[in-house]
Amino acid sequence: MSVIYMLLIISIIIAVGFFVAFLFAVKNGQFDDSYTPSVRMLFEDELVKEQSKPTLKTKKE
Repeated sequence: MSVIYMLLIISIIIAVGFFVAFLFAVKNGQFDDSYTPSVRMLFEDELVKEQSKPTLKTKKE
């Protein structure tokens, strides 16, 4: 039974370690996307054209 408690404590310590590493990465801007905003304007016209295409209606007989 003591092994279960030891494994539980170790898993909680590892989980807290991963959470601290995640918070550190977010705080330092690891997940900031600096590339997409600069490229978005190049593809914006294509997205607008695709949305405004008329759809073909089929005739029911």
